[in-house]
Amino acid sequence: MGNLLSSFLSSPESFRSILSYVGGEAKYVWALQVNLDALQAELDKLIRTKDDLLNKVELVEQQQPRARRTNQVKGWLQRVQETVTKVVDLQNVRDQELDRLCLGGFCSKDLASSYYFGKKVVTLTEQVILLKNERGEIKDIAEMVPEDAAVELALERTVVGQESMLDQVLRCITDQETNRGIIGLYGTGGVGKTTLLKQVNNKFCIEQRQHHFDVVIWGVVSREPKLDKIQDAIGKRIGLSAESWMDKSLEEKALDISNILSRKKFVLLLDDIWQPIDLTELGIPLQSLNVSSKVVFTTRSLDVCGSMEADEKIEVKCLVHDEAWRLFQEKVGEATLRCHSDILELAQTLARECCGLPLALKTIGRAMAYKKNPDEWKYATKVLSTSPEKFSGMEENVFARLKFSYDSLPNYIIRSCFLYCSLFPEDYEVYKGDLIDYWISEGFVDAFDEGYTIIGDLLRACLLEEVNDNHVKMHDVIRDMALWIACKIDKEEENFLVHAGALLTEAPKIKDWEGFKRISLMENNITSLSAIPNCPHLRTLLLYRNRISMITDGFFQFMPSLKVLNLGFNIFLNKLPSGLSSLISLEHLDLSFTVIRELPEEMKALVNLRYLNLEYVYLNRLPLQLLCNFTKLQALRMLGCSNYSGEEEDRVFFKDAEPFMKELLCLENLDLLSFTFDSWHAFETFLTFQKLLSCTESLELTKLYTPMSLNVLPLAYMKHLKNFLIQNCAFEELKIENAVEIQNLVQRGFRSLHTVCISDCSRLKELTWLVFAPNLKNIDVQNCNNMEEIISPGKLSEVSEIKERQNFLAELKFLCLKDLENLESIYFDPLPFPQLKEIEVTGCPKLKKLPLDSTRAMGHKIVVKGNIEWWVELQWEDRVTQRVFSTCFDPMEIVF
Repeated sequence: MGNLLSSFLSSPESFRSILSYVGGEAKYVWALQVNLDALQAELDKLIRTKDDLLNKVELVEQQQPRARRTNQVKGWLQRVQETVTKVVDLQNVRDQELDRLCLGGFCSKDLASSYYFGKKVVTLTEQVILLKNERGEIKDIAEMVPEDAAVELALERTVVGQESMLDQVLRCITDQETNRGIIGLYGTGGVGKTTLLKQVNNKFCIEQRQHHFDVVIWGVVSREPKLDKIQDAIGKRIGLSAESWMDKSLEEKALDISNILSRKKFVLLLDDIWQPIDLTELGIPLQSLNVSSKVVFTTRSLDVCGSMEADEKIEVKCLVHDEAWRLFQEKVGEATLRCHSDILELAQTLARECCGLPLALKTIGRAMAYKKNPDEWKYATKVLSTSPEKFSGMEENVFARLKFSYDSLPNYIIRSCFLYCSLFPEDYEVYKGDLIDYWISEGFVDAFDEGYTIIGDLLRACLLEEVNDNHVKMHDVIRDMALWIACKIDKEEENFLVHAGALLTEAPKIKDWEGFKRISLMENNITSLSAIPNCPHLRTLLLYRNRISMITDGFFQFMPSLKVLNLGFNIFLNKLPSGLSSLISLEHLDLSFTVIRELPEEMKALVNLRYLNLEYVYLNRLPLQLLCNFTKLQALRMLGCSNYSGEEEDRVFFKDAEPFMKELLCLENLDLLSFTFDSWHAFETFLTFQKLLSCTESLELTKLYTPMSLNVLPLAYMKHLKNFLIQNCAFEELKIENAVEIQNLVQRGFRSLHTVCISDCSRLKELTWLVFAPNLKNIDVQNCNNMEEIISPGKLSEVSEIKERQNFLAELKFLCLKDLENLESIYFDPLPFPQLKEIEVTGCPKLKKLPLDSTRAMGHKIVVKGNIEWWVELQWEDRVTQRVFSTCFDPMEIVF
């Protein structure tokens, strides 16, 4: 061993290597423990530096949600973490490496291993120091980054039935070809407006790259809007959420918001607007609302859409049957629906009761989700149809929310008119004129104009639904809510008893009538009223469409406050009871479609009568001077009243009708009449009384076998004539005799005429005179065997003033032609028919063409019906034809 060492030291190169090792690289070994301690000390400093930086970054990120740490910070923190891991790994084998040292730490049992380990320690220490020094070079620890265009909002797991509506709204928002800056979504409470708007918002989250908007902003307005809260929601989305900004005034905030939004393409979604708000007060730059930016809001009121100057108004409607059933199934659950064979049918019944209103479907579906006994479902069906407020969740979750719309109606009068609509049966289509007549008699309104205004208010508040121009109805759930208010919430003020359409065979017990102000027993099977009720506060009694044949004498004796009495369509009622004279407050009496033959003398006591309906009451006679007692009478309906097959001398209008007409002239307030004449002399007499002509709304001629022609010119200037009917008459021609009057007729004639019905007039060949009625909406022609044309080109050529215009029948909506075996043409040229909705043709084998002009009705839909097989050739303006086949009772919808 000594020889080996002496031999090694004798070499100069070897000696220099030893000196180098001991003085330089040897430190990796002999200074290992010192170096490890130094590494740990430097690492601790680095970790403290990292923690300080991390605290600062996290604080900024908490204070400013849109702040993000810079890439420089991210990279430095990542390298620190990697270095820490390396140091920890070295320190984990520290004791093992130190144990290898020998000779007082100057040598190692495994020199090579100790050398490389020691060198790694020194190198890593240098990296730690360098990394710590790099922290001083980091100046910007965070930066503001753009947010996603939209922030996703919470929604139910699945949304049913709004797919097409969502597409329509998104098209309005993203369509860059149209200038629709403000879009209003309106609909009744609980119909899904908020859900739809949330889907719009979330759609922008999903399709970030498929739209051009910089930011989508969500805000809730609510019934009592607080503009500062709405501004705060807007400001938060566009980076204006510092405390100093929140303390600014409304005007200052509006200016800041406007400055930022005017440089952005934005969508502002405002939910639940109850009253108009000024967007400029929020800071919305209206000049930006075009193809680049949009405001979309939801409301229960169409009026709000108008006040907000919405460029597009979209009604959110109830779900159709299939969609409603799908939503109801989802809420109930398949397990419950399939647990018993009877439950599925009962569930469909419950779903139908909701009439497509999502809020009701969800509430009822959730309530039934775990009820697996069919008896529970049967009971639920009964409760929902008779006392819906008792159904679990309906009062607090449905009615209470819907009541907000009721509470928001402007005044007590409109609220009372709304509640009155709940007296009618479910799905009942009430004639607007009748409804207003009731309101006038109740004292809610003074005139028809006011009544139509209130109907408009209720329609725009989505509390009524418009069926057509003349009828409205109430959604079933809205009706249930109204009855809940009238019978429970405001019972002291309103107090209704309503069993309309309940299939009753007996009237409620008389003691149950006491105290009520309004009672509706419409559309039942009640056969008699045999007890005498005591109803001192009763104002309205609706007994329409029952099977009443007997009303006990004195029945009306204790109803001194009664204003409205409707006994119409009791087709077995042939006598009025004694005691009618007690109805001293009665203003509205409807006896239509009863078989009463005489009106009792004591009716003369009804001096406050304002409305009397005797339509299709085939009276033998009227008591002498009866009508003269009704000095306040405004409306007298007697259509069909003389259409009685008894002896001629007994009929009201046979032979000398002049005394009766003169009696009507005594009624100074009379402004609405309807008449049927089956005597030509009576009709001629009627034409001599200008006052009666001026207030006639409906006129029917029936069983007139002479003369052979009718000059319709006297009817042209009856300013209130809406309905004209001819039945079973021998007229060969309906004509305008005075050619000098044509120009006046074109300008002023038949302005109010809406409906013409002609039937069983076998000699009539054409109806060209209809072209003089510019506002005609309905034409119904039936059983006129010789009818060849509706509008005759030959006759029309005689009237150049009309022929040149070519816009007649422009308001026509419904055309019905039945059993006209010789009819060949409606009109020889195509007509635009811009308002036409339905054509029904039956038993017209020679009619081959419908004069529909497709070029002027693009996108228009027309339903064509027929009950025999017939070919129709649609005639276009360019003479290109399309053949359409209609089969038995199979309506077609033609889309232009």
